[in-house]
Amino acid sequence: MLALQALTPDRLAAAVPEVTLAEARKLVAQVHRGEPIAASGSIRRTAADAVRAATQVPAIEVVSEQASQLDPFVKYALASAGDTFEAVRIPLAHADRFSVCVSSQVGCALACAFCATGRLGLQRNLAAWEIIEQVRIVKARLPRGRVHGVVFQGMGEPLANLDNVLAAIEVLSEPCALGIDARAITVCTAGLPSGIRRLAAEAPNVRLGISISSAIAEHRKRVMPIADRHSLDDVLAAGAEHARTTGHAPMWAVTLLAGVNDSDADAHALAARAQAFGDSTGKRPRISLLDYNAIGGADPFTRSTRMPAFRDVLGGAGLATHRRYSGGADVAAACGQLAGR
Repeated sequence: MLALQALTPDRLAAAVPEVTLAEARKLVAQVHRGEPIAASGSIRRTAADAVRAATQVPAIEVVSEQASQLDPFVKYALASAGDTFEAVRIPLAHADRFSVCVSSQVGCALACAFCATGRLGLQRNLAAWEIIEQVRIVKARLPRGRVHGVVFQGMGEPLANLDNVLAAIEVLSEPCALGIDARAITVCTAGLPSGIRRLAAEAPNVRLGISISSAIAEHRKRVMPIADRHSLDDVLAAGAEHARTTGHAPMWAVTLLAGVNDSDADAHALAARAQAFGDSTGKRPRISLLDYNAIGGADPFTRSTRMPAFRDVLGGAGLATHRRYSGGADVAAACGQLAGR
């Protein structure tokens, strides 16, 4: 049976012929308000009965809800079909607004060395409804306020599960469903050029994030095995096409690792790449610098102390940078720490 919470009105009307598009809008709104499917003044009983017969509203289990004692981040461990994955509630600068960091896979095949998820290997893709449920769960547990945005930066590589990610984005941004502005949705990738191009074509209002790690090829390959298959040249060429197609500047994320990618040479190489990208697209990338978060076990890296110097090099080249605050480290909710615990 179809998962009703993963259907837009158009898709519901196409899947259940007894339902008109107007009724489908009302029915989708019902499920996302948490109401049972029922006939009303604007929904015929035959339509409601047909939807109940053809669809279901599956649920995922909330295994744990861990609030950080350091900041207002909250991590949710969730279970579905015997697998555990995680989502994080992120507070935004505006009071009572939150973003949800969602997982797109259980585990990940890309094995980025600075990411705990990469140690798990890929177990499976999450279905569109499982992605959507992460946002619905966080929304339902908000003490007040609303979900303003979604970032696909939890467990997994979103562009390796793009069919389900795109289907989830349709529902997340559907006014009758979760009503999140597509421009407040960001899909982050370690670098799959074909997926970047498809994202631009099929979800042009959604923003793109790219994990750069280092603009020096040897340094990037050391921590991101995907660089052996997709060079940074190819990744950024696809990113440039995305910027030209959508009009959105991408976000470039760099997690600084002591002695690996935090040298002045790395900063100058990144500055040169960003300037060239801006010259070719008219869109300067938004450079987001992250402190490394420990991933436990035989942790191969330490946090860099060169963040200020790194930013000075970029600033000297006329580039604005943002030092991203990655919260919830005490409950393993910070960037790179999600591992289905």
